Amino acid sequence: MSRIAFQGRRGAYSDLACRNAFPGWATVPCDTFATAIEVVHDGGAELGMLACENSLAGRVPDIHALLPEAGLHIIGEHFQRVEHCLIGTPDATIADLRRLHTHPVAMGQVRRLIRELGLTPVIQSDTAGAAALVAEWGRREEAAVASELAAELYGLKILRRNCEDAAHNTTRFYIASREPQRPPPGTPGTMTTLLFRVRNVPAALFKAMGGFATNGVNMTRLESYMLDGNFTATQFMADVDGHPEDFGLAHALDELAFFSDELRILGVYPRSRFRDEACAAERAVGR
Repeated sequence: MSRIAFQGRRGAYSDLACRNAFPGWATVPCDTFATAIEVVHDGGAELGMLACENSLAGRVPDIHALLPEAGLHIIGEHFQRVEHCLIGTPDATIADLRRLHTHPVAMGQVRRLIRELGLTPVIQSDTAGAAALVAEWGRREEAAVASELAAELYGLKILRRNCEDAAHNTTRFYIASREPQRPPPGTPGTMTTLLFRVRNVPAALFKAMGGFATNGVNMTRLESYMLDGNFTATQFMADVDGHPEDFGLAHALDELAFFSDELRILGVYPRSRFRDEACAAERAVGR
C-alpha cells in the first residue's frame, strides 16, 4: 500500500488532508515536520503532506526552514477546509462541559464558542492529541475541539459542528516527493515554487521582482525570512504561476538570477482546483 507522511497524530487535520487527497493510501503520523520529511527522504513513505500556510494563522515557520534543505521536491498542493468540531465522551451533553482542550491555534479560532458555553480553555499540543486525552479520561466535563475524523478514530461524540469563528479557515499543504514530477512546459495551470536570496542593499528586492512584472508572471505568494539570524541577507520563498520553461517565466527567472545570490526551484506542479473555484466564487460575489 502506498504511504503518505504527515506531522501530527492520527485524526489531525493533516491526516484528514492526506485521506482526502489520496484515498486508500496509508497515512504515517510523525511527531515533527522534520521527522515527516525524513520518513519520505529515507523511503518510509512515498509522499509527505506538509502544511505551509493557513488562511487565519499565516505561514508555518518550520516548513520554510526545513523544506529548502530537505532534498525533496514539491509535486502538488492541497487545500484543506478546517471544520472544527466540539467533541466529548459518548454520554456527554453540552451542559456537562466545563473544560475545552485543543491546540493553541485552534483555541484562538473558537473564541465565540468558549464565551457562549463558559468553558475553561486548556492548551494541548495538537487537536487530535486533545481528542485522545478526552477519550482516555472518559469524563463528561472534558471536551476537545478537533476534526470529525478525530472524533471517529477516538470513539467520541460530536456535540457541535463548524465551531470556528471564521468560515474561510483553510490550510494549504505542499505535497513533497523524493523525485520531481514536473508537468510538461506549456501545461495550463502549472505553478512553480522557488527560493532565492537578495543582498541587503537598497532596491535589491525591487530589482529582483521587476522581471515578473515585465514578463506578465503572476506571483501568488512571497515569504521572507533571515538565515541563521544573519541581518545582511534575506531569503525568499515564492509561488508563481507558470512553468520555468514557459517563455514569460523563463525570462523572469533570468532577470531574477542576475540580482539574486542564489536561485533554486523547489517544485513545479499542477495548481489545485481549489484556487480556480475560490476565484470563481469571488467573481460571483463581486457581481
